Amino acid sequence: MVSHDKKQPIGIFDSGIGGLTVANAIMRHLPEEQLIYFGDTTHFPYGDKSADNIRFYSLKISKFLLEQGCKMIVVACNSASSTAYKDLLEFFSHVGLFVNVVDPLVRAVCVENKKKVGVIATKATINSGVYERRLKELCPDTEVVSLATPLLAPMIEEGFVHNQVSSAVLSSYLSQPELEGIEALLLACTHYPLIRDDISAYFDHKVQILDSTDIVALEIKSKLKEMNLLNDKRVASNTFYVSDYTDSFEQTARFFYKDHVRLQERDIW
Repeated sequence: MVSHDKKQPIGIFDSGIGGLTVANAIMRHLPEEQLIYFGDTTHFPYGDKSADNIRFYSLKISKFLLEQGCKMIVVACNSASSTAYKDLLEFFSHVGLFVNVVDPLVRAVCVENKKKVGVIATKATINSGVYERRLKELCPDTEVVSLATPLLAPMIEEGFVHNQVSSAVLSSYLSQPELEGIEALLLACTHYPLIRDDISAYFDHKVQILDSTDIVALEIKSKLKEMNLLNDKRVASNTFYVSDYTDSFEQTARFFYKDHVRLQERDIW
């Protein structure tokens, strides 16, 4: 294992803007850490890509982030976490630390001891079966129902949130019979926290809504503290890369980070 320095940045990647929800949580919980974000807008969305393609994108981006000196890579994409995480560990665990967004969320919901839990995510994440497998391993008495919601991430990426379009799409998905009677709903896509309030409102705020943002940030903090790699003084500003510039990405990035965004286009393919 290559030794790391606490001053090194944390790398984060997603297929688009969704991972910014995780990056924002990391900034709130770990304000001294420098972040390098990569949004793969060229290949967005990952949810409808093949497993082989997602692995290729994830390996390429992780290599790029490690070359930027990152001490840890956060796979802030459920499709990549469920499909490519094992490959990333196989190729790069000797040179960097890795955190996915699946395992911390599964552990968090199992603590809640719910009888029936719903999972909504992209097709790639649902088809991988990762949430059902992990939940059955950790809390076998919990009934798990999964629903692919492929229109949500593109809808959010295009800015259709908190309006009639998003309301109609959400109602179509959340009214599906398999979600009837759920006590908790996992938002198994990092785009979905951007419409978390709308989802909660659909269920009259009677269903517990869990997402990976704060949960993953606290997992990162714990891992870095354990390895004495928590930064105590920021040495550089955050950097945001995209593989293809889009107005929606910059608008969302500025929503989270105001004017503190240095958006750079970088073709690593």
